[in-house]
Formats: sequence, structure tokens, C-alpha cells
Amino acid sequence: MEAYLDNAATTKAFDEVGDLVRQIMCVDYGNPSSLHTKGVEAERYIREAGDKIAATLKCSRKNIIFTSGGTESNNMAIIGGVMANRRRGKHVITTCFEHAAVHQPCLYLEENYDCEVTYLPVDSMGHIDPEKLREALREDTVLVSVMMVNNEVGAVLDVGSIGRSIKEYNKDILFHVDAIQAYGKMTIHPKKLNIDLLSASGHKIHGPKGTGFLYMAEGVRLHPLIHGGGQQQGRRSGTENVPGAAGLALAAEMMYRDHGEKVQQMYDKKRLLIGLLEEIEGVHIHACQKEELENAAPHIVSAGIEGIRSEVLLHALEERGVYVSSGSACSSNHPGISSTLQAIGVKRELLDATIRFSFSVNTTEEELRYAVEQLKELLPVLRRYVRR
Repeated sequence: MEAYLDNAATTKAFDEVGDLVRQIMCVDYGNPSSLHTKGVEAERYIREAGDKIAATLKCSRKNIIFTSGGTESNNMAIIGGVMANRRRGKHVITTCFEHAAVHQPCLYLEENYDCEVTYLPVDSMGHIDPEKLREALREDTVLVSVMMVNNEVGAVLDVGSIGRSIKEYNKDILFHVDAIQAYGKMTIHPKKLNIDLLSASGHKIHGPKGTGFLYMAEGVRLHPLIHGGGQQQGRRSGTENVPGAAGLALAAEMMYRDHGEKVQQMYDKKRLLIGLLEEIEGVHIHACQKEELENAAPHIVSAGIEGIRSEVLLHALEERGVYVSSGSACSSNHPGISSTLQAIGVKRELLDATIRFSFSVNTTEEELRYAVEQLKELLPVLRRYVRR
């Protein structure tokens, strides 16, 4: 048996998405900028994709910019937003446990454009202190960027409260939300939440890899990062990825169909998994309280396991067909101690002994039980060989 529990890294595409992508790549393969019938057909796919995604956010198609994924969306929002508004200031606020796709653009602005970045601390549950945010806001603050769901521990930030605080201080400050782990799993209405820019990724919601979008509110100015043919109203040049956009939109449409039921099913699986893990001695669940499960993301469980390095445990589970993660998949080429775990105050002995289970709407109870059974069998053996 196999148990794929690394869905925060990537998901299996829905069968319907794969069928649609193939149809557009091999049959309806026109360039949306072409004036003939095949071009018009391709343009229709792009328009319909924009409409489908906009419907999930309660916005308009014109608010959606298709990108190559969450990383590009974050870069476009942060670098493009600051560059377009740098006459107002050079101060950026973010948190200390952001994904590298937010942290690195902030460093880029610091190193190349003399921007100043304030990194807000988080507590053990991954939440920021609203008062510290208000204290950090300044006259020259141009952008605030936070993730809605932390990719490693599943902590959920109260973006509604954050957005209100920002706009009460200065309505011109851009509010960017990295929703890459939240989109598809949570209901998000950017206008209601005072969000100016929002990033999402296709392969986290059973869509194609290499796809994503950036929501941009009306009146927001962005400096384009890619120049060329002026596609997407000049906001992102380059021939549109028609099969990718259409596949992403179909995946989004399917995720938000019977959405409440899907989310509840994931919370039920999370409750089951935590209960099974808590039966094992020396297991600690990070940034989540079982009695307040709905305050964290429905699809991520981060567990510290005493006495075993996460990398050793990861590969031991892999040999038994159980696939988990030891942190952010996007940082796997640069191993090291997780800044997220450090930020939430995880005990030192668990910093390199934590694995992440993440599941999807397709994950079964049998997979979860199988994974924990293998974990229970492996731990006594592995712990026997740990150096004291």
C-alpha cells in the first residue's frame, strides 16, 4: 500500500484537469493573440478561465493575472508593488516565518533598492500580535506581505484583522497575501478582507504545475517584471499558457464545488491523524490545539518526533510507501534548520526531528492509518540506533 501525505508540496491533478490540458495542447492549440479561428478559440479558454477563478474570489476577470506559479505571483506582488509605488516610501512589513518566495524578494529589495523590511515575530501558534503590526506601520510603509496559511505547520493568520489595521492606518498601503496554501481550502473574498494582491498556485489544488495567478484589486499599480508583447493588459507579457490557465481554473472550480463539505472532510482526517499520532510516545504536534482545530489549516499536521532525525524518518517511511516531508519542498535543495519552527519556539531537540503530513480531498482514512502503523513499527527500531 502507498500513502501519499505530501500534498502541501504538490497534488495529483484531477483526471478532468489532465484531460482538458491534453485537449488544449493537442487539439485546441491556437495562440490567443492570433486572429483566426483557432486563436479566437484559445482566447475564449483564457477568458473563461479568468471568469471561473474570479467567481471563487467574488471579483472580476480583470482582477486576475495568470502567472507561472506562486513564486512568480509573490515576486510580482512584492517587487512590482514596491517598484510602482516607491515614491511613497521604501518600507515593507512581513513576518519572520514566510516562505522563501516572499522572504527572498524582500531581501532583494533590501539589497538592491535600499528598502527597509520589518520582520514581525509570531507566537507558538504562528500568529502575529496585532499591536506589534500597528507599531510597525509608518508613513513610508508601502507594502505589507503575509501568508494566510503557513506551509510548514498549517498556522492560519487572521488576514481580515491585519487588513483592517493596515487600511485604518493608511488606505494606500498595499496589502499582499500569500494564499498559496490557503486557496482551495479556505473561503477567500479579497475585497471583504481589504486584500490588494493575492497569490495562488495551481499544483497545490490538483491543477497543473507551472501555473498560478495573482489577484490584483482595482486601482492597484504594479511594475511589470516581464516585458514584451503586452499580453494581459501589459501586466505580464508573453503568450498565455492556455492549457495551464484552463487546467488551473477547472481545478479551482472543482475545489470550490461543495467546498464546505470538502473542507470538513479534511478537518475530520486531520482530527483522526492527530489522535493516532498522540498515541505514540514522544510525539509533539506543532501550532495546533486539538480542541481548536478549525483555527488551523485543514490539510497540514506538523509533528515533532523525539529521538529521530526527520530526514532519517522520512526515508524510512518512504521505503514503506509513505510519503511525507521534512519541511518546505521548495527549500529541499538548501537543507537546514527550519526558520518556521524556530519562529514558533519549537524545542531545540525537535528542530531537526519534525515531519509534515499533508493531505487532500482524495486522502483516505486507510492511508492515514497505514502511515501511523508504519511509524509505530519504525520508531523503536530507529531509536535503538540513535547515538546517546
